[in-house]
Amino acid sequence: MASLVTRLTFAAAALMACAACETAPVEGNVAATTASAAPTAPEPAAPQANLSPEAVKAGDEFLWLEEVNGERALQWVREENKKTAAVLEKDERYDAFRKDALAILTAQDRIPTPSFRGDSIDNFWQDQKSVRGMWRRTTLDSYRSEKPKWQTVLDIDALARSEKANWIYKGADCLPPEEQLCLVSLSDGGKDAVVVREYDVAAKRFVRDGFSLPEGKHRVTWLDKNNLLVATDFGPGSLTESGYPFIVKTLLRGEELAKAPELYRGSAKDGGYGVDPYVLRDGAGRTLAVLVSRPLDTFRSETLEIVNGRAVKLNLPERVTIRGALGGGASNASPRLVFTVEEAWAPDNMAKVGAGALMAVGMRMLRPPPPGVGLVLTKGDTSIFEPTARQSVEEVVVFDDRVVASVYDNVRGRAVVFTDKGEAGGWSENALPSPENSAIHLGSSSRDTGRIFYTHEGFLTPSTLSLADVKTVKADVVKQAPERFDASKDVVEQFEATSKDGTKVPYFVVRPKDAPMDGSTPTLMFGYGGFQVSYPPSYKPELGKLWLERGGAYVLANIRGGGEFGPAWHQSALKGNRQRAFDDFAAVAADLATRKITSAKHLAIYGRSNGGVLTSVTLTQHPELIGGAVIESPLVDMLRYHELPPGASWMGEYGDPRIPAEAAFIARYSGYQNVKPDMKYSEVYITTNTRDDRVHPGHARKFAAKLQAMGYPALYYENTDGGHSNDSDPIVNSKRWARHYVYLGRQLGLP
Repeated sequence: MASLVTRLTFAAAALMACAACETAPVEGNVAATTASAAPTAPEPAAPQANLSPEAVKAGDEFLWLEEVNGERALQWVREENKKTAAVLEKDERYDAFRKDALAILTAQDRIPTPSFRGDSIDNFWQDQKSVRGMWRRTTLDSYRSEKPKWQTVLDIDALARSEKANWIYKGADCLPPEEQLCLVSLSDGGKDAVVVREYDVAAKRFVRDGFSLPEGKHRVTWLDKNNLLVATDFGPGSLTESGYPFIVKTLLRGEELAKAPELYRGSAKDGGYGVDPYVLRDGAGRTLAVLVSRPLDTFRSETLEIVNGRAVKLNLPERVTIRGALGGGASNASPRLVFTVEEAWAPDNMAKVGAGALMAVGMRMLRPPPPGVGLVLTKGDTSIFEPTARQSVEEVVVFDDRVVASVYDNVRGRAVVFTDKGEAGGWSENALPSPENSAIHLGSSSRDTGRIFYTHEGFLTPSTLSLADVKTVKADVVKQAPERFDASKDVVEQFEATSKDGTKVPYFVVRPKDAPMDGSTPTLMFGYGGFQVSYPPSYKPELGKLWLERGGAYVLANIRGGGEFGPAWHQSALKGNRQRAFDDFAAVAADLATRKITSAKHLAIYGRSNGGVLTSVTLTQHPELIGGAVIESPLVDMLRYHELPPGASWMGEYGDPRIPAEAAFIARYSGYQNVKPDMKYSEVYITTNTRDDRVHPGHARKFAAKLQAMGYPALYYENTDGGHSNDSDPIVNSKRWARHYVYLGRQLGLP
């Protein structure tokens, strides 16, 4: 939490899908639903009699490809890269695609993403000259100008050269209120694991003998100028099976990490992403609360407060997202914790609060009550906002006396300022200025001055950046992103497909206005469907330039497993109900054909990470619905995902393959286990990254190798740098996008 003011990217926005209404070629509106028969998944491959981890491992002929840096595996990768490059990079379209993508990724007129830091506006910038990137600063007045005057804070290219290291910048956490001392995270090649080093932004140098942590998946934050809260690898027995920490220590300046005193200990059996300490502060930098989140699995956690040096478990539901704390400021008000409940919650003296509600409750009220006394809330401990079944609360920023949230209501996003009415009770709502039918992204905020950046955008509308005053609820436009492709010939519609169980699944279509409705339009369909992640109608310039401008169509399917309708939409597709997400995606593909927007021959799907589960399952369950697939950084072998670090952290989402009943339902869909002989699988393009330490590259490698061994066409390419985020280098990224769209153009017949 202490690092919010220095994280230099906007959080992902989310979208609320809406009910059916009349057809209208207007962004964000929904077209009339036409019911079509939902496709039925074929019978899964007969599962092996023994699904134990030992038996699954013994029966895996491509296990050797899980050795990330094994010589045999890397030789296979080199050979596959050479073969794929000969197909995709030798295509006559490749060079033009690469140049167009690079021009977009390195354009000098991009909006520099702003981040408040003290009196400065910070930005992290990459282009063709500064490939690894530059942390830089300017004043707010200068930032508002057409050509801001930037001063370099830290040049990552120069740092990498001087230290002969493959440094990729992963952000900085600066200590309030001065925000001069910062913990800089540097990754080797883009991995999630980072080294952390203390940096003095005024002196523009790393602090001699300052705080320094070796490479690891750290959870670290400032407690004060001379103390850090650190959860990391403290040696043997200090990590969970997922490779994340479960011990928090207090590290004193100048003290060896091994000698730091322990503050809190979870359990080696904990799930999720590791114990996480964080400090909530007011606008003046004063500490409101010190909290520790202990994950029990992917989504359930215990929330503890450090009181007088002791961890006290707070009386909160296990499915909860902490958003910040009200209080402090000029009034020095007592802190109230702001959070969203991801499950229904019923304090003793209140009616049940529905899942997804945004709450504000006094910290003292959440501490354990005396024996025999339940949780009794006061008048000031109330719901800020309770979404309906067609609403969701996405991003939230907390100020001393106000809360700003992006709220989606039937696809119409808005940024809302919530203000406590005090003695009158309840909260007032005032929307910040933005057009209707927009996706809203909340950006960096300055708590002490009551200002926040936010953006709005659409599929065909570039991002507009505004700066708001949350007290007056007024905002002015600061910057407008230029158009990167000709959108004048396109239209945006929204439809609903009917899934196998009757659920209405919304999806967006972006297509040429004059596209023939005969199923011939080359169409790319994207889906994710997991981890309560919502996908908005984002402006994607590389998609527009390399695909839409050439006459292609794009579909965004808001399937179950995502967060578009709040926690219930996500939780309806967990574990044994995962098939619902796959059925939703297949229903959208079938609905596109029914409407003759496209057809199987002209439809390709794209998914990455969890979306790789989706795309690999779609290929194996419904090859008749698609004509191609880009499967990127994927999970595919779902019977061994828990064995490939950090896969075990996701068992709250998918289930535990070590439990026979759960292995059985996973085996019914796992793409790797359900590749069958004598099927009509279209050629697929599978790609990943050697340095991806979030989703193991073994998934992609083994899937490609198995398809090829069974005689199916499968292109494979593995980047060596970039990590899971593919954010290390815009030049490398431009080549990545060019390969994607060359494959899609070849596969679907788009020139």
